[in-house]
Amino acid sequence: MHTTVLLNEAVDALLEARVAMDPVFVDGTFGRGGHSRLVLSKLPAEGRLIAFDKDVEAIAEAGKIADARFSIRHEGFSHMAQLPAASVAGVLLDLGVSSPQIDSPERGFSFRFDGPLDMRMDTTRGQSVAEWLQEAETQQIAEVIRDFGEERFAGPIAKAIVARREAGSPVATTADLAELVAGTVKTREAGQNPATRTFQALRIFINAELEELEQALEASLRVLAPGGRLVVISFHSLEDRIVKQFIAKHSKEVFDRRAPFAAPKPMLLKALDRIKPSDAEVTANPRARSAVMRVAERTEVAA
Repeated sequence: MHTTVLLNEAVDALLEARVAMDPVFVDGTFGRGGHSRLVLSKLPAEGRLIAFDKDVEAIAEAGKIADARFSIRHEGFSHMAQLPAASVAGVLLDLGVSSPQIDSPERGFSFRFDGPLDMRMDTTRGQSVAEWLQEAETQQIAEVIRDFGEERFAGPIAKAIVARREAGSPVATTADLAELVAGTVKTREAGQNPATRTFQALRIFINAELEELEQALEASLRVLAPGGRLVVISFHSLEDRIVKQFIAKHSKEVFDRRAPFAAPKPMLLKALDRIKPSDAEVTANPRARSAVMRVAERTEVAA
């Protein structure tokens, strides 16, 4: 089962869009359909909802929705750039990994279960983590674990992975990697498995998550109509920093220092809110504790 984080808060913020058109909304991360189903329950007859997801299991789940207003695309959410300019009333991005993905050993997302070290959101294309670790150089592995996991021991972990590979016993399962990291990391954060940062880093890297987020945010500026809403739920600091900086960048007028008397370039977004899950939600669903939702509104200015 998957419990959607900030379900009502996200959908309410999305549907408060003030656009002069039949509403078309984008759910960039269908997952198991929590946000999409609630949007559809509140969407007028003339509205439409376009969802995206890389995961074939999510696509199968979306196939259960028999609603002419709904469509699903087996693509990452950066592909919303293909939509017509100013055609969308709201974009929702829930950047979390769904519980069925985490809790399925064969997907390789979690060190809590032993399974193939895969971690791909889309299992129909690309390399698995295990395949990448078979050929990556020590420096490459260290950079990924350091940059995407903010792991202090990235260097020793990378060296241990390569040493094991060269000894003829490459890391191939989640248990292999978790045990290797546990034997390499000398100090541990209270309440956190020592492999947490490494698993996060490899998942982000193998799915190009941060690059796709940056592309999707830029695409949202083009596809959102004036008055449209951008709603993004992030679950770790790397994602939230990108979203925060993007909204801040486009929520202020820009002056050209070379032409001090020229009119400033107007802002494209208006920052509206930052919301955290309630204590009650975190108690009921501990996976919600790190979530941050940011909301912005598209201004009248053309991109």
